[in-house]
Amino acid sequence: MFELGIFCVILLAVGYWAILFALGRRADVIHGHFVEGEPQHEPPTLVPPMLPVAPRANVEALQSLLAVLKQDLKDAAQR
Repeated sequence: MFELGIFCVILLAVGYWAILFALGRRADVIHGHFVEGEPQHEPPTLVPPMLPVAPRANVEALQSLLAVLKQDLKDAAQR
């Protein structure tokens, strides 16, 4: 039984070696360690363009919208 276990381990090692050899990973077979794959290229990071400073009219519109939202929240809290 022990001999059968040893034979299976050796058979597994030979099969592993044969598969690596057939797939072209000969460096793994010859040197006994895994070869690093090709480095993955990271996609370039896109930098959004700088937004221009908001004109005064937009700032005033946003402030009035903020005031309306605050009033709506205040009314909803009182209900």
